[in-house]
Amino acid sequence: MSILIKNAFVYTGDDFIKNDVLIDGGSIAAIGGFFSNNADIIIDAQDKYLIPAFADVHVHLREPGFSYKETIKAGTAAAAKAGYTAVCTMPNVNPVPDSVEGINSQLDIINRDAKINVYPFASITKGRKGAGELVDFESLKNLAVGFSDDGCGVQGESDMKAAMIECAKLGKIISAHCEVNELLHGGYIHDGEYAKLHGHKGICSESEWAQIERDCRLAEETGCQYHVCHISTKESVDIIRKAKAKGVKVTCETAPHYLTLCDMDLKEDGRFKMNPPLRSAEDRQALVEGVLDGTIDVIATDHAPHSIEEKSKGLAGSAMGIVGLETAFAVLYTKLVKSGVITLPKLINMMSVRPREIFSLGGGKIEVGEKADLALLDLNAKWTVNPDEFLTLGRATPFEGWELFGKNTLTVMGGEIIYETV
Repeated sequence: MSILIKNAFVYTGDDFIKNDVLIDGGSIAAIGGFFSNNADIIIDAQDKYLIPAFADVHVHLREPGFSYKETIKAGTAAAAKAGYTAVCTMPNVNPVPDSVEGINSQLDIINRDAKINVYPFASITKGRKGAGELVDFESLKNLAVGFSDDGCGVQGESDMKAAMIECAKLGKIISAHCEVNELLHGGYIHDGEYAKLHGHKGICSESEWAQIERDCRLAEETGCQYHVCHISTKESVDIIRKAKAKGVKVTCETAPHYLTLCDMDLKEDGRFKMNPPLRSAEDRQALVEGVLDGTIDVIATDHAPHSIEEKSKGLAGSAMGIVGLETAFAVLYTKLVKSGVITLPKLINMMSVRPREIFSLGGGKIEVGEKADLALLDLNAKWTVNPDEFLTLGRATPFEGWELFGKNTLTVMGGEIIYETV
């Protein structure tokens, strides 16, 4: 089936140029103007923006084991609606993907229910405990996009070094949730001004950056490709910036909430609780600077759905995690691009191109011969975040009620339309 998308501003990497794009046989067949209208499907983009489809390297799809929070079917439908054609799903499931059998139980559901491409992480440690026996990396290398104990940090230096040595041999990436357990002290929001004013237990910034500092040193020693999940502190940005300057093979991500909110935006509501927590305004600004200078490579959502009951117990008692797939682009476009902080090509690079490059997911270019994984964005669409309209099963978002600009109107994967606004 051929698809002709006419009159779109087409992403070129550095800019957007108005063009027509012809898709045929699953790939981009031609780019240019004044194509004849003989394709099977003709779409007039009406000056919307055609981009490489988004890729999210940090989502929680909750299956197997926790389908009351989210399902692969619902989560990937939400992703397709938002313009994603690829997500990497974290190992916080049951059974833990710490063996061939464990990861295959997840892949079976993915193959049956996923609306887009889903790439699972295997865990680093048996049981995803952050300590103890390491997984058999060799047996999992062809089944997993990488290795992560997301939800907890690998506590022992010797364990992380051994994991990095194995992954370096196999050419696989470690995607690390960095958290020192002994520094948590029962905290559940940032150990900052809001916590002090409202009598909450805080999580210190060092619990994050101390492990990043250790791991960057180990990555330098082992040559492992090392990716840092959801960084939230100014110290983390500085450590990664210095490691990159030394040639360490380190990349990192942050999330929309860390770039647009700080701890003084908290409300006594579970929809503001996630791990790591919202940090200070100074941390938020350091993250923005890390985006601008290239220290931060990727913006991922850390989409982490929970049930309404689990998120209804305030800051102290609610489960950690918020949903993010259906708001990510619009939040960042509205708050960072329209305000002039970053350019639209920069945002597309961080949400579409770099994630695919770092994790070898393919795509990320609109060029003749490339696979047709595309999204069509209406930058003038104005809407208000209403969780009841989400396709994800999760409802907890700190962006509820926000008035935003920018909406995906069409998602094409492998040359097939998988989402289109009615």
